[in-house]
Amino acid sequence: MPLSRSLSMTSLSGVLPSWEEDELPVEDLLLFEVAWEVTNKVGGIYTVIQTKAKITADEWGENYYMMGPYSEQNFQTQVEACEPPNPAIRKAMDALIQNDCQVHFGRWLIEGSPYVILFDISSAAWNLDRWKGDLWQTCNIGLPYHDREANDSLILGSLVAWFFRELTDNLGDNPNVICHFHEWQAGPGLIFSRSRKIPIATVFTTHATLLGRYLCAGNTDFYNNLDTFDIDKEAGERQIYHRYCLERAAVHCAHVFTTVSDITAVEASHILHRRPDVVTPNGLNVKKFSAMHEFQNMHCTSKARIQEFVRGHFYGHLDFNLEKTLFFFIAGRYEFSNKGADIFLESLSRLNYLLRVHNNDVTVVVFFIMPAKTNNFNVESLKGQAIRKQLWDTAHTVKEKFGKKLYDALLKGVIPDMNAILDRDDFSMMKRAIFSTQRQTLPPVTTHNMLDDATDPILSNIRRIGLFNSRNDRVKIVFHPEFLSSTSPLLPMDYEDFVRGCHLGVFPSYYEPWGYTPGECTVMGIPSVTTNLSGFGCFMEEHVSDPSAYGVYIMDRRFRSADESCNQLTQFMFSFCQQSRRQRIIQRNRTERLSDLLDWRYLGRFYIHARHLALSRAFPEKFNMDPIAPLKTEGFRYPRPYSVPPSPSASLHSTPHHSDAEDEDDEPYNEDEEAERDRLNIKSPFVLGALPKGKKQPPGESVN
Repeated sequence: MPLSRSLSMTSLSGVLPSWEEDELPVEDLLLFEVAWEVTNKVGGIYTVIQTKAKITADEWGENYYMMGPYSEQNFQTQVEACEPPNPAIRKAMDALIQNDCQVHFGRWLIEGSPYVILFDISSAAWNLDRWKGDLWQTCNIGLPYHDREANDSLILGSLVAWFFRELTDNLGDNPNVICHFHEWQAGPGLIFSRSRKIPIATVFTTHATLLGRYLCAGNTDFYNNLDTFDIDKEAGERQIYHRYCLERAAVHCAHVFTTVSDITAVEASHILHRRPDVVTPNGLNVKKFSAMHEFQNMHCTSKARIQEFVRGHFYGHLDFNLEKTLFFFIAGRYEFSNKGADIFLESLSRLNYLLRVHNNDVTVVVFFIMPAKTNNFNVESLKGQAIRKQLWDTAHTVKEKFGKKLYDALLKGVIPDMNAILDRDDFSMMKRAIFSTQRQTLPPVTTHNMLDDATDPILSNIRRIGLFNSRNDRVKIVFHPEFLSSTSPLLPMDYEDFVRGCHLGVFPSYYEPWGYTPGECTVMGIPSVTTNLSGFGCFMEEHVSDPSAYGVYIMDRRFRSADESCNQLTQFMFSFCQQSRRQRIIQRNRTERLSDLLDWRYLGRFYIHARHLALSRAFPEKFNMDPIAPLKTEGFRYPRPYSVPPSPSASLHSTPHHSDAEDEDDEPYNEDEEAERDRLNIKSPFVLGALPKGKKQPPGESVN
């Protein structure tokens, strides 16, 4: 069965081009995905498999299954138990169950409702020593007894391989099986499946190399020294050599190896010594609103809720105009250097200096949403929200009294005496409310009591740069060391609502194999800052002619020094602060239009191609693919918006002083007309992994 070289996918509302290809006979195939984070939220891989489930389930129907570890709590709250529709799967499960290894089946209650097969690791732990021996005999990898995560991964992998052996014995030659393994925790299942010659087509995806994450956390010049690292020595010194060996063995055992971005492909080719066959970017399920302005309305609504928090947090020091206040944020795992919090804080110090020197009336409130160890809410933060609510209640009481007297006077046909409409008690009530807002301390920079306040990296750097939320500071900092929740007594908002209410997301990451946070900003129409060391940043550079015009600012952290990167980020933020309200609205419209690029309906085609390739290598007599030419796609690049002047300086004010009235005729702008031009003006095809025209390949790098 010949497989065409190009990929197929239905175009998105006429925005993106379709790829022509013969579809796989999914009715004669079974697709499995194995990941530690199936129904088990740990990190970003959970978002990948959860959001991708719908488009995959739509394509494969009841021939698509996910596999992962069983957790009783997660199963009870996220999975609806049911019987497998395929008798062969039922028989394979029974074979494990009869050997005292518990297996659970059901539908995962997410979009697409995919089937899940979950293996109870604790019920099979008695086999651990035997399976460790099998791993040693197979590939000479030994696992230490104290590494529970590696041991659990081995148990899961052994159960997965056992399941596939039973399944393929029951199925015979038809249908053929494809299995996609995610990350090193799923690696043992792939290793055992290939070493035991189980007839399945395998795909392995690394979302971030294990050693790469450790090396970047150690403040090394990682990307410029990739070809100089002694990989075995570095892994051994960090006591993760056995994990690294599992990851590398899985990479080399797989029929098809994929990574999530071009920058991770370069990293993998050096660290894992195999160049990826396909780059499979991460997507999201993008929901378009019927009315174009709806997401702008949601921004205003969420911004108002953030303003309420700011009123309480900065009570007594609220001498800045909230209508001229911008909200920036950074969010993610608390990896201080990897996530770029160090660069961000230094840039905020420089931004504060620029805003003060230029006498700018814009204030920037910056939120750090990074979970850290705390023991409770900060008393001052709770007190601020209580005082804000008290003032609100006081104002409403006076307003109702004032309104009733005004109403009665107007009914009598007289203009009331404004001095007499409020009595002495009303003034006393308002004065007490004003006195309650007096505070002798500065607004806190953190909303919680930190367990290791003295050594916390963010707080230590705040002390170094001296941003303590004083009255003179134009940049204020709020460190929220906890994930956001709508039930919080401080900031009762879910993460999605919070992002919609902010003006700019800042993610100057040094190590970010993909980067969902700027992607989530983009689909919500919120501008963001990313880097050329993140998968998302590289993807946008490849697909968009002028990313900054669309609200995606890409820092250069690869070929610039830390000081130069700080200056670049400072300039991005300062230029953003100079924009008028109208300019920000126009930019949000442009940002939201890029969401089609991040939709799984488009990016899912890269996974389709990886499965095609795996089948052609595992079953060449049934599936063949022309290996001569490099993979070409009918790619595209969004052009620079035609309403943006050709010179960047022409679209910005030379000074930070301006009014919205002055900007009415700044840029000729028609939203519908510009959106239509973006849909039609699609540029020439690109080659996956190719360098942009005019750019030279840096030495020591391989191109995927």
